[in-house]
Amino acid sequence: MPDHWHALISFPREPGMSETMRAWKAYQTRTLKIIWQQGFFDHRLRSESELDAKHRYICVNPVVKGLCSNAADWPWRWPR
Repeated sequence: MPDHWHALISFPREPGMSETMRAWKAYQTRTLKIIWQQGFFDHRLRSESELDAKHRYICVNPVVKGLCSNAADWPWRWPR
């Protein structure tokens, strides 16, 4: 997406999700000059069906937003 990012990520307990995201955003800002919103939104996936549903949502989101006609055509897609 041009204005936000979707990802399915697993985090280690230490340093944890907040610290990992803070460091990742800081790195992206330093190296690529990306200006990020403060904070982030997370959603805990508790089952394989929730994982599959979120994966489908992420894959079709660019199509729904009219950015491409087929999910496979999205250039920033990283197959599961």
